[in-house]
This record gives sequence, structure tokens and C-alpha cells, in this order.
Amino acid sequence: MSQTIDARSLGFIPERLERLNAYIQSRYIDSGKLPCAGLLIGRGDEVAHLWTSGVAEDAIFRIASMTKPITSIALMQLVEQGRLAISEPVAKYLPELKDVGVFVAGGGNIPFVTRPPATPMRVIDLLRHTSGLTYSFQERSPVDAGYRKSGLENWQKVDDATFLAELAKLPLEFDPGTCWNYSVATDVLGILVSRLSGQSLGDYFAEHIFKPLGMDDTFFTVPADKAHRIPDCYTFDPANRMKLIDKAGADSAWAGKHIFQSGGGGLASTLADYNRFCRMLLNGGTLDGATIIGRKTLDLMTANHLPGGGDLTQHSKSLFSEAEMAGIGFGLGFACNVDPAATMLAGSAGEFYWGGMFSTAFLVDPEEDLTMVFMTQLSPSSTYPIRRELRSMIYAALAA
Repeated sequence: MSQTIDARSLGFIPERLERLNAYIQSRYIDSGKLPCAGLLIGRGDEVAHLWTSGVAEDAIFRIASMTKPITSIALMQLVEQGRLAISEPVAKYLPELKDVGVFVAGGGNIPFVTRPPATPMRVIDLLRHTSGLTYSFQERSPVDAGYRKSGLENWQKVDDATFLAELAKLPLEFDPGTCWNYSVATDVLGILVSRLSGQSLGDYFAEHIFKPLGMDDTFFTVPADKAHRIPDCYTFDPANRMKLIDKAGADSAWAGKHIFQSGGGGLASTLADYNRFCRMLLNGGTLDGATIIGRKTLDLMTANHLPGGGDLTQHSKSLFSEAEMAGIGFGLGFACNVDPAATMLAGSAGEFYWGGMFSTAFLVDPEEDLTMVFMTQLSPSSTYPIRRELRSMIYAALAA
């Protein structure tokens, strides 16, 4: 972990950063709402603030959907090599999905009735969640009920081939490119990266992202000699606030091998490692002499790609997202702030971010030369408004 630098010299008001610690501790840790917390705030290449409670500084957290930006970067590396274009149909590379139709009727014990999509699903639709795919936990439609019945999101039971075979049996919720819906799209991207590269997704990440960035503690399966650093993981329970769902250490599912390496949510990582990923993004795709992605490619990825522009309030069909909706667009793997006033939060136009289902979060703000990584282990991430509160308090700590 980088040593912290005097916060005042980095343009922060130190006492305002320090009150973050007391706030998280008293409101969330001491009250039993969260099991642990870790917060890292960076300015440029320096660490301005680092704090943990209830967990070691080098703890390895389940980062869930914070895997998605890494998978998206991997896919765009292949685009930079001319291996594919984001405008191309997904079925060109994954023919298993060529006959998937759009939902018309059915579900449950009634066979699905579908129609051909008005437009083919393109690679860009996977990147920006406009594919027509969904998640089983949306619990909004007969289609996501079909996902739950199929078990395609069970990483212990499906491999890449089974995942695609099960997905191909299920309808799309809408014509690709017409709406935004949080979905397994990034899992499909992960399969695409693996197929085009000829490597497992984990091996591809290790060679082309983690090793060059010095992310030595980020894995789909945490090695045995590091498993003791995995904390307990909980879900919200109305009666007791927290219910254990995955044990710490060697008993964690993340210490065992997943059959399916989920590009949408399977990684575990640390504050320090994910901060290196954020620093690379802040620096335009390069860190410590290693170029992970081109500067103009990253500009493309962090622009708003919602069809016709606008924000998620206009385009989203999703009941769940790792982002607020108002003022927020979506790029190729990241939420992006397109209208700070509409968000009703302090922030900057052009900042980009995402989070994970266990209430983790990260933020990159090029205008303020700012990064933030927050880690804890409680699902769902919508349980408490801690991300909004952290944003307000961090931006309030910037000096004039």
C-alpha cells in the first residue's frame, strides 16, 4: 500500500477527511449495520486518506460487479488489437446466441413465445447494458424468472458452454439497443474475451491487466496462502441486520475454484489493488510505464453511450442498479456523470464509477484528479445510502 501523504498538501481539509472515519464507525460499524469497512481516497498518484475498521488493511474483499469495468477494459484491449469491433453482432463471435428472440408471452409452465429482434445484439450492447439480457434477481418479469429457474448464474454448476446454452433458451426482454437493463451482459463479455484470446478469463486478466499493474492480490480464486485475508460476508436480515452468507478464510467460496469465471462479478481484490486500477484509469490508461488501454479508447469508454443520450431515468427498465439514475449516463463499462445538478450530489461532469452487490464502490474524477475505493461485505448494496453519504463527505473535504 502506498504511504499516505499529508492531505492538506494534496488539496484536502484534513479534519473533514477524518470525520469520515468517525461517521462510518459510529453510524455503520458500531451500530451493527456493516461488518467492516475500508476507505481509500487518492489524489493523483498519492494516497490522501486510508482507513479500515474491523478488517486488516490488506483484506481481500469480494468485489462482485466491480469486476465489470475490468472485463470491459479487457474486451476493449482486444478491440485495440483489431480482433473485433464493438459495432459487430455478438453472434459473429458467439453463434450460440444467434437465434435468441424477444419476449412476447409465456413463462413459468408455459413455453416462451418470442419474435425476432428488430436489431441484432451488438458488442456495444453488452458493454453498455442495452442487450436485452437481464439478471435473475431483478424479479420483475417472466424472463428473469426464467433465469432463476435455469440456474445459469450458479458459478459452481455452469461453465462457459453451459452458460451460453442456457442463455440461448431464454428470451431478450427488449430489442437490443432500445433500453438499459442491468444484466449478465458482462458475463457474456468475459466469455467473448476468453474465446478470442484462447485463455481462461482469469489467465487473461493476470497477464494483460493484473501483472502489468502490480495487482498481486486480485483473483477469481484466492490462493490458499492468502485465503486467511478473506473476511466474512453478510446479507441484510430484517431481524438481525446481518446474516452470514459466506465464511471468512479457507471456508469462503472465493477460496475454492469456481467452474465459471464470472466477468460480471467473480473477482476478489484489495483496497490497494483496486486503487492501482483506478489510478491507471485516472492517468488515461497508463500506470508506472505500463499502458493497459489507449487514452482515446478510455475516452470512448467513459463517454455516455445511452441510445439518444440522456440519463438512466429516461432509459432504464432495471429495478436494480449500482448507480443512482438522475444525471447519470452509461458508457462502455462505467456509469458516468453527465449532469451533476440532476444528481443532487456534489461531483464533477465526466466522473465515472461503479460498485458491487456487497456494497463496495469506486470513483474516478479526472477533473479533480481524485479516486476513491470503498470496501465492505454486505448485500444488497441498496441496503444503506452509504455511497451517497461518502460522496458528499469526500467532495466536502476538498479545499478551495
